[in-house]
Amino acid sequence: MSYISEQQIIRIKKLEKLRKLGINPYPSKEYNITTTVQKIKNNFLENDKISIAGRLMRLRILGKATFGNIKDHTGCIQIYFNKYNLYTKGINKKDVYNIIIKKLLDIGDIIGIIGILFKTKQNEKTVYVHKITILSKSIRPLPQVKKDKNKIIHDIFSNVEHRYRMRYVDLIVNDNIKDIFFKRTKIIKKIKNFLDVKGYIEVDTPILQLIPGGAIARPFVTHHNSLNIPLYLRIANELYLKRLIVGGFHGVYEFSKNFRNEGMDRNHNPEFTVLELYVAYKDYYWMMNFTEKIIKYIFKIFKNICYKAPFKRITILESIKEYTGFDLNNMDKNNIIKICRKLNIKENNNIDKNKLIENIFEEKCKKNYTDPTFIIDYPIEMSPLTKKHRDNKNLSERFELIINGQEIANAYSELNDPIDQLDRFKKQINNEKKIFKNYSMLIDKDFIRALEYGMPPTAGIGIGIDRLVMLLTNNKSIQEVLLFPQMKQEQEYKF
Repeated sequence: MSYISEQQIIRIKKLEKLRKLGINPYPSKEYNITTTVQKIKNNFLENDKISIAGRLMRLRILGKATFGNIKDHTGCIQIYFNKYNLYTKGINKKDVYNIIIKKLLDIGDIIGIIGILFKTKQNEKTVYVHKITILSKSIRPLPQVKKDKNKIIHDIFSNVEHRYRMRYVDLIVNDNIKDIFFKRTKIIKKIKNFLDVKGYIEVDTPILQLIPGGAIARPFVTHHNSLNIPLYLRIANELYLKRLIVGGFHGVYEFSKNFRNEGMDRNHNPEFTVLELYVAYKDYYWMMNFTEKIIKYIFKIFKNICYKAPFKRITILESIKEYTGFDLNNMDKNNIIKICRKLNIKENNNIDKNKLIENIFEEKCKKNYTDPTFIIDYPIEMSPLTKKHRDNKNLSERFELIINGQEIANAYSELNDPIDQLDRFKKQINNEKKIFKNYSMLIDKDFIRALEYGMPPTAGIGIGIDRLVMLLTNNKSIQEVLLFPQMKQEQEYKF
């Protein structure tokens, strides 16, 4: 059942009164803005005439005068209404203050104002409003801040579920939230500029794919009516970018939206952003050096941290030995299961050997790496798209970058042997059948065909942009750096 609060009913009545006065509370005509709040504050000149627009955030009526605050996309400034010097088109001048300001205006309304700049006795920069235009009447009240003896002690819109579900309100009332997303945009722009200067080309690859490839994950499935075929939201764009390397591109990258039909927590969202970069005639050693340059560049700009290169490099098995005391080299699955039991790590016969090794590292090792660290040389079975290590056929030329206990990047010397790749895909299918009972992985035969034409030696990397932004904005939850994180549908929507 639809629910309308008492305050909404009052505001709707005000809306109707405005219309009876001949005021359209949602006008179509462009509103002329001559400046912004930030520009006013930075270049304040008393008696300057200005026109700005924004949301009314405070209103304090004092008889014949009223003070308030208006907030635009750059900041908030105090405004002042006086009974004797206020105008609204189509309204008797005497009624503008007594009716519009005192009775029909609400916090949350979006208004346009024309006025003169001045400073109060308390030296606060203020706009003396001469004309007010209502641009959008708000019929829902904004969350208000609780106070104790004029001191703010608690914002009632701090519940994370409410904040993530109604991000539009979060952005209005919590000023610091918008800064996170401004910074996110700047981070992406800086990385793009870094890659562009190197001569690498930004490209787009399909989001709807015939075969979900490039990673091990459960996909989202949809159906194309015209073609009458299933399609999958991409879990990775890796195989398409490699096709471009086959086609003759030297270096390509994409900021890719990927989708995985899996669990959600503080580090995972079903929809996430990854930077994928592939460069021909390079290997994972080169990519480690290149990654150091990107990380040093970004952290210097946004955190003023000067990381020293080279970053620490340690194999995954050496890391496990260091933090658990167990050497897993050449150890079979049954013995690894016994070790998992000793370490109180989830295990069973349906979990393959690779996943067991990964679980041990995730739970016992990863958290110990605060400074940037490359975890290198994974067992070959854990990396089906990676070349065998040049010095040890049981290992792969792969690394993950860990910072502050979080995986930030995953990179390979890319496998370009089509016969080996096809054999690895077949083995991967057998493993997937054990893990995903209701999903059978498909081999991307076109990708194998592309490799058969010849792909040069290539280094590739995927960098988790959401997690990188978490680090650079001091946030511990991925939901804080996504404008619209995935949420359960509300059981009862109060409209």
